Amino acid sequence: MESLTAISKEIEKCTLCDLCLKRNKTVPGEGNESTGIVIIGEAPGKNEDLQGKPFIGMSGRFLSKSLESIGVDRSAVFITNAVKCRPPNNRKPTNEEIATCRPYLVRQLSVIQPKLILALGTSAASSLGIKFKHLSEIKSRFIDITLGNRQFTCLVTFHPSFPMRFPSARKSFLADLSMAFNSYKNLPT
Repeated sequence: MESLTAISKEIEKCTLCDLCLKRNKTVPGEGNESTGIVIIGEAPGKNEDLQGKPFIGMSGRFLSKSLESIGVDRSAVFITNAVKCRPPNNRKPTNEEIATCRPYLVRQLSVIQPKLILALGTSAASSLGIKFKHLSEIKSRFIDITLGNRQFTCLVTFHPSFPMRFPSARKSFLADLSMAFNSYKNLPT
């Protein structure tokens, strides 16, 4: 059986797209490997690229505080990104970059087998194969997806950078986090 450690070592050596050319470190993901919830973000930022850990910059601190506010410790979940290397100047990853990294994400999810995936933003939703034109079409909705030969339940919400910059979105973001974690307890295993 495949392990997250083996996948991470493969990601560290990845040269499948140009993002590898300027990265300091890959950011495969981290957290509780036997969790029932996986949180997927967009891509590593500057701090993540330097340390090789997901969500440790401003957005990460906002996410951690938001999770704490609903009674969830960050260490209880596994956190990763749609792409595993930092796009230049923190730009949004391209569809091609997301598609290139997608097999790594699918393999990680196959190992963890979470009951719920929390997709933070459009890149995360796209990496899961969810089709949409605008985030508003899929935000705050549970969506059943198939990756590989497994089915997963996914909830899509804002990337934490959005409510961090726009306080009017914080209530909705926190409501989505609460809905995800409350619903997780009732999902079949």
